[in-house]
Amino acid sequence: MKIDAVLPPGPLDQIPALAREAEDLGFDALWSGETQHDPFLPLTLIAEHTHRLHFGSSIAVAFARSPTTLAYTAWDLAGQSGGRFILGLGTQVRAHIQRRFGMPWPESPAAQLREEIQAMRAIWASWSSGERLNFRGKYYALTLMTPFFSPPPIERPKIPLFLAGVNRALCRVAGELADGFFVHPFHSPRYLREVVLPALQEGRQGRRRPGDAVEIAVTALTHTSVEEAAFVRQQIAFYASTPSYRSVLAFHGWQAVGQRLSNLAARGRWAEMSALISDEMLETFSTRASLADLPQVLRERYEGVAQRLALYLPFSGGGSSDQWAHLVEVIHA
Repeated sequence: MKIDAVLPPGPLDQIPALAREAEDLGFDALWSGETQHDPFLPLTLIAEHTHRLHFGSSIAVAFARSPTTLAYTAWDLAGQSGGRFILGLGTQVRAHIQRRFGMPWPESPAAQLREEIQAMRAIWASWSSGERLNFRGKYYALTLMTPFFSPPPIERPKIPLFLAGVNRALCRVAGELADGFFVHPFHSPRYLREVVLPALQEGRQGRRRPGDAVEIAVTALTHTSVEEAAFVRQQIAFYASTPSYRSVLAFHGWQAVGQRLSNLAARGRWAEMSALISDEMLETFSTRASLADLPQVLRERYEGVAQRLALYLPFSGGGSSDQWAHLVEVIHA
């Protein structure tokens, strides 16, 4: 099992030191998310200041960008790093696409994401081989790529692509086309085994891909103290209030809680939401252990279902280095 770290949101000038420390501690990859900052800008600094560490976006919002824009960014990062870059994409949800990014929400998110991936790979193939770009689909028609706008080939043009999702449709797309799959932090091991993995398998079988074609990457909610448990309750309440993620609650029979959370969120009553997260829900969606035992408990929880593991807690470095080193050592053992 590989062990990864997640960058905290913050200024770009902190990235070089965090990246070097993550590499020195033995992490396999360092991920940058799209929350308060652009997900790609930190990655060029990681590429510059590390030598072994893989890195990527977890996730960049696909529907906020054209396939050509994504293709250029990924090509440059892969070239700069000698092939250590991983492109991680997700759809986000309707409200954010329409009201935060000002972009249209597709009638079928899974179908558009599938086509966006195919379009990117057609662009990369054109740059690698010099062949004429001729991609025509329902959502994208890309037929113009002159030499002036084509970057030169790179050493490793097969850029790894990870997708994120919660529901079956996006899991199937990942099984069809992706190299890896980000399991949403709002999950349970049972949901992972009984919903996510079978849907990935359906996608793989539809394309006759081997069973190990898609690497499973888990970001785990954890709590080692009363204070952390309170924070995790807030995060679970936030995720569970999103209608797109309600299938996770429905799987466990907690649909009514999800509706109540959505009603509170719609009225901006965020402070009241975590009280609806019971101890049973906390234990289902988060891993509880002492700080010393957490690495082993996580390994046992996800053994056999995940190939990569990261904590929801961002990598802070500095004074907590010993704890991170222990995590890396146990997971790698």
